[in-house]
Amino acid sequence: MRPSMQELIRRRKRAGFVGRRDELALFRRNFDIPVDDERHRFVFRVHGNAGVGKTFLVRELEQAAVERGALTAYTDEGVDGVPEAMGAISARFARQGSPLKALDRILATYRQRRYEAEAAGAGGGGGSGSGPSAGAVVAAQASLAGIGLVPGVGVLASTVDPAQLAEGAERLRAALSARLGRQEDVQLVLDPLRVLTPVFVEELGRVAAQVPWIALFFDTYERTGAYLDGWLRDLVTTDRYGGLPANTVLTLSGQGRPDPLGWPAATDYATDLPLEPFTEDEARQLLASKGVLEEEVVRDVLRLSGRLPVLVSTLAGSSPATPGDIGDPSATAVERFLKWEPDPVRRSAALEGALPRRLDEDVFRAAVTGDAAGLFDWLRSLPFVRDQGGRIKYHDVVRAPMQRLQRTSSPQRWRAGHERLAAWYGRERAAAEGPSCGRWRDEAWREPRLEELYHRLCADPAGAFADALRDGIEACRQGTVTARRWARAIAEAGEDGNREALRKWGAACLAALAAERRHGIDVLGMMLARPELTDADRVAVYIARAWGHFRTEAYEQSLADYRRALTLDASSADAHHGRAVAHRAVGDWAAALADLDRLEELEPGRARAPRERGETHRRAGHYEDAVAELCRALVLDPADALTLGSRGQAHAQLGRPVPALEDFDRALALDPDYGWALVRRAHVRGQLGDTEGALADLDRAERLSPSWAWVLGERGDVYRFAARYEEAVAAYGRALALDPGYAWAYGSRAVALAELGRRAEALADLDRAVALVPGYRWAYEQRARLHRAEGRERDALADLARAAQADIARGIPRGPLPADEGDPAYPAGRPAPGPTPRP
Repeated sequence: MRPSMQELIRRRKRAGFVGRRDELALFRRNFDIPVDDERHRFVFRVHGNAGVGKTFLVRELEQAAVERGALTAYTDEGVDGVPEAMGAISARFARQGSPLKALDRILATYRQRRYEAEAAGAGGGGGSGSGPSAGAVVAAQASLAGIGLVPGVGVLASTVDPAQLAEGAERLRAALSARLGRQEDVQLVLDPLRVLTPVFVEELGRVAAQVPWIALFFDTYERTGAYLDGWLRDLVTTDRYGGLPANTVLTLSGQGRPDPLGWPAATDYATDLPLEPFTEDEARQLLASKGVLEEEVVRDVLRLSGRLPVLVSTLAGSSPATPGDIGDPSATAVERFLKWEPDPVRRSAALEGALPRRLDEDVFRAAVTGDAAGLFDWLRSLPFVRDQGGRIKYHDVVRAPMQRLQRTSSPQRWRAGHERLAAWYGRERAAAEGPSCGRWRDEAWREPRLEELYHRLCADPAGAFADALRDGIEACRQGTVTARRWARAIAEAGEDGNREALRKWGAACLAALAAERRHGIDVLGMMLARPELTDADRVAVYIARAWGHFRTEAYEQSLADYRRALTLDASSADAHHGRAVAHRAVGDWAAALADLDRLEELEPGRARAPRERGETHRRAGHYEDAVAELCRALVLDPADALTLGSRGQAHAQLGRPVPALEDFDRALALDPDYGWALVRRAHVRGQLGDTEGALADLDRAERLSPSWAWVLGERGDVYRFAARYEEAVAAYGRALALDPGYAWAYGSRAVALAELGRRAEALADLDRAVALVPGYRWAYEQRARLHRAEGRERDALADLARAAQADIARGIPRGPLPADEGDPAYPAGRPAPGPTPRP
């Protein structure tokens, strides 16, 4: 097969590669050292200032790995999160004939479920769905990270009472269940790394068995390390996600020096490759390869370039014959290069091509004012241009002076160029809009909007800033990844347009977004101080911030922000809706129902209010009222699988297995991959003695979500109902291995252990359960039963008193309780997980 133009260009660049021979040789030799030899290195860390040639070296390292038969993947700042990085690696592997199919499937599920949650949480607009914003979801994830339930982060776990933390985590999970529906979807959106990474590692292991090496390259680490570093460190240094195949080599490349405290014992497995400017010999070698041999010219190039590889290469490319031909690259290296480009069309196109932050051929055509035919391939061959995921990007050392040249030499032309690009991106954004478009949730809409925003801010910073702030409200709601992109667009517009106020604002937002546990709360608070916002904008900010507070369990702050929103706009349906959810989270059922009454007045005929009212009744233990409201919701939206599942669960809690099974069957007919309904149907089937049917449902659920402890816990219940206690204990053990904080699995395992006569172990499990959830009434009752069986009447009475107090604290009258309320799946403080209507 004849090579493509792009491949020929890459070969020419590699043929002209000089310098960094020691680093390249060290990397190559590593493939000759067995992985079990102490000299073998699993991680290489390239670092150095901008312009020293890090990306060129990384590309050479990747080529060296390919020559050794490695399966390779390269990522840079084009990925803004860990799931995106995994997706980029899978895509690169697929192009080499080794797709990670299982990872692709679960990534597709993650994107779809996150999209559904975000779409439901958008508020306003049409449709009956509602759910958490991406911002709310990530804030919830940050909250769990703070209590050590997200692997790798546990700072707060040493400073707060663990029982309180566990109980709070249970409430948080239950709240997200109410928003997202299925328990596996809650876990996937709440803590994607915990679910996605084991699949990623397993898939790496599968393909690693088929190739000599896997080589992963993470470039521009000064930008991506904020969210990749902890994950990669856990992959390499812990067993949290499983064993990484030993024939894997990682290369991290960024400007900053590696943190000596960040990676434990790094000298045992990592090698640092610090890059400095070229030595004089290396720079001379590059110049000679370009035909620049005149000594006086060479000396001036060395002086003016500072031996920065990108500038040496750029000046060499202009083929200067005399020192006067070189000029001063500190003013604008590229302008001096263009001085030796005789074609004025090319000169102009190269300058105008610096206006966009990144280029493909369509953007390039929009950027240039003349005929761009045939110029894009010429442009991508220039030494200061690099490929970036199918697009090209000017090197920062070169693009900055090119921007400055245009801005200072002709401000009107600078402004006109950015206005032209803003208009082009605006048309691209408008073309992406449609009935199914999720706007900020859709990459096809979001990307042109961010570029439109950048160019508008460059052209007219004062006029565009208010709209930029409004964009930021929704960007923060969509999560840290989108919020970072938004803030970076503002910061870069300030930098490129020499607008200090913009640059400082964008930098402040990026700094605030680095605090993952706070998510967008601080940025939204900063927005409230801006005079550019209208009252309607402030309502949106308060609602967005209220969700953030809610997801960090700061319920009083959440309620306060909803009150502020409603003070400004008493008819805000989204504020009433959100406040109802916050009231429900603190057990104020009456206030929640009052807000939902007002919500239905504001949006009659929509399913949201009756669906939420039904869920509120269900959580309050008013199951008949819950069924009635959920029936009303289904009249308005009969194809809502989540509402059917919720009503099925209410029937189950009333001891009505037949209608419960009918609802679960209908829900699964609408959505065959509805894992929560499968598990709940299995629970009911198990109680009815249909063990085989229950296990079949759980087999399907486990194939859908193999990493969820809840599925394994329910399997334990099915075995327990069938008196298969040894198998039950084993299933609960597997569940607890996945989630050591799973309180009801301890409680249920205790019952199975007691049936096997292992009372000491059973009591130990119940102790763990009530330590995790101090309001776990059922566990106190079971512990009292075991104490009484052993003649420890005083201990039994104390536990029964605790159980009664748990009932009072939860607002449940003492005495007979409905059907399966005493099931360990529903401890106090943890409402039953499930497809509850999304607030």
